[in-house]
Amino acid sequence: MPFNLPIALTWLRVAAIPLVVAVFYLPTDWLSPFDKNLTATVIFVLAAVTDWLDGFLARRMKQESAFGQFLDPVADKLIVAAALLVLLNMDRVQVWVALIIIGREITISALREWMALLGAGKSVAVHMVGKLKTTAQLIAIPFLLLNDTLFGWLNCAQVGTWLIWIASFLTLWSMFYYMKKALPQLVDQAK
Repeated sequence: MPFNLPIALTWLRVAAIPLVVAVFYLPTDWLSPFDKNLTATVIFVLAAVTDWLDGFLARRMKQESAFGQFLDPVADKLIVAAALLVLLNMDRVQVWVALIIIGREITISALREWMALLGAGKSVAVHMVGKLKTTAQLIAIPFLLLNDTLFGWLNCAQVGTWLIWIASFLTLWSMFYYMKKALPQLVDQAK
């Protein structure tokens, strides 16, 4: 297993997961509800920035690796799922949103694994719609974590809700896109 700066950043994203969750379970005499929201939001945003940074550095420093390509999407899925479960627990996101996003991640991960076993992994390689889905999620979740009004007029809860609905739509779209790409191989295997 290679270890370099891009992979270290990806591992930091994984390490941020328990921090985002734990913040909400600290006693209120340690952090006020607003401070908990703000702290979790900052941790999540910093982790989300590493999603872009680790890929950029891997390409720039010519340190791309199969392990890094495996770990990066796993880290994304884990932090998004953890944040969604925290938001669900705090009644800031709807159950159907969490089910769509987490269910899609499980489905597509399994599909990619199966397609790789068939030697057709490239047919379900990451596509722009998948990247848009991830971007929409990584923008929506901080608004939902913050759950406050910014600048006296920006209702983060409402904006986050709209954005997570858009992310849910993109999530379904990307799932159907990947399923359609894999359909010929799935039909051949069913014969």
